[in-house]
Parts: sequence; structure tokens; C-alpha cells
Amino acid sequence: MSKLKITQCRAFIQAVTEKALDMQVPVAIALVNAEGHLLALERMDEAGFITPDIAQSKAFTVAAFRSMSPRFPDGLTIQQWFKERNPQMLINASIFTGGKVVVSGGCAPIFMGDEMVGAYGISGGTSDQDEEMAIYAREKLGLAHRPVNDSTPDEVKKHIEELYTKAGISTHKL
Repeated sequence: MSKLKITQCRAFIQAVTEKALDMQVPVAIALVNAEGHLLALERMDEAGFITPDIAQSKAFTVAAFRSMSPRFPDGLTIQQWFKERNPQMLINASIFTGGKVVVSGGCAPIFMGDEMVGAYGISGGTSDQDEEMAIYAREKLGLAHRPVNDSTPDEVKKHIEELYTKAGISTHKL
């Protein structure tokens, strides 16, 4: 069983911070393990006081939903899926987890091989800005947000692509 190590978390935080400074968008960055437990959390100077809570909740949400189904590869898909089906359930999930469920861009799982080892959440910019920082950090560090051998059924992949399209997201493809 693989684990997300604190050194990897620190490197991810550093890479996100580097991109955030370049974009002049102060953020908070959180990383959780596969069970949603906090591993690392950092708030940049000038980031909003609530951004650490949001970043941690984004990461928790991805860990929780991604571990339930390959149908939820990131926060944007989770958001669109609930928007179309049962927005009230999403609110209920946030309430019964003590506010830990937050869906937005800037969060996704982290895989080592085919195993989900954790998730990250970034908060402070727009969803697009948070996503841009995440993509930069993942690419710089070679972190995967999908399993190497993606066994997601084709009909689920098609459905996820449809959700991206409906949400106006052209930057995400499976």
C-alpha cells in the first residue's frame, strides 16, 4: 500500500506557491490522505482567513467522493453531478460532515500507480486559477490525478465528459 509522504506534500505546496506568486493570487493549499485526514496545510501571506478551511474541505470532499466512485475525478465533476441531480443532498452532506464537503475547482485525487493515496485542495483564487496552480504543480512534480490503468467504464467516462461540457469546462478530458 502506497502512501502520500510529507516530503511530497511539501513539494506540492512549494510548486503551488511558486505558481500562485507568479499569478499574484495568494492561496491556501491542503493535502489529505486517501481517507480524507489532513497531512499538510499552508496559507500564503495575504490569503483570505477562510481559505485554509476551504482548501482542506475541498481535499476532503475529493477523497470522500473519489473513494466511492470513479464517477468523481475532481471537484468540478462532483459539483456538476450534484447540481443536476440533487443539490440539496450536497448541502446535507456538508452539514452532516460538519462543513467538510465543499465542491469547486482546484481539487483532485492523487494516485500512485492505480492506488488513490490522497487528494489536494487549493483555495484563494477563482476555480480556474486554483485549477491552473494545481495543474502546474502536478506536472512539475509528476503527480497523477488519475490511475495508471484507468478501469473506469466507458459509459462513466462518457458521462463525465458530458458533465464537463455542460459546465462549460473545455480544459478537462479523460
